[in-house]
Amino acid sequence: MTVPRPNVHASPVWEIAPLAVDDPVSKDLLWRYYDDIVSRHYGRPMTPREIDDLLTEHTSDDLSGASGRFLVGRYEGRAAGCAGVRLLAPGVAELRRVWVVPGARRTGGAALLVTAAERAAREHLGASVIRLDTRADLVEARALYAKLGYREIADYNGERYADHWFEKRFGQDSGAA
Repeated sequence: MTVPRPNVHASPVWEIAPLAVDDPVSKDLLWRYYDDIVSRHYGRPMTPREIDDLLTEHTSDDLSGASGRFLVGRYEGRAAGCAGVRLLAPGVAELRRVWVVPGARRTGGAALLVTAAERAAREHLGASVIRLDTRADLVEARALYAKLGYREIADYNGERYADHWFEKRFGQDSGAA
């Protein structure tokens, strides 16, 4: 069993720790994230060029440094998921890029990644609230967020690809992580 270290969240098969967004492991996970979610959205496989263009247009640079944190989940020792959190305003963080590779889904990794991101939002960014947006077709994600205490709110960011917006307040009937 993996023994947790500071800023590392672990289960018997999952270990989650911060990693630089520009690390090759992070880059690979983000590439695969975009391939999966955008292919689902368009109903066709994305080309490598299209994914590279998306990564350039929608950078994840704000998920590092003083205003963000990028987390990588390893399932049975292999990079298998990610989640990011960034500061939107003082006390308000945003959850981004939550994703688990298909072969590691239904193992509890997504909940562990979200919980680790919540902790990073509180401890690293000083947030008391965390928000997120998601699409209608990402049914599993919406169910996970509801299970973890997120409540649907009005559009807070005008994201054109989002259909649902959620928020969780830490320490107020949220089942705070």
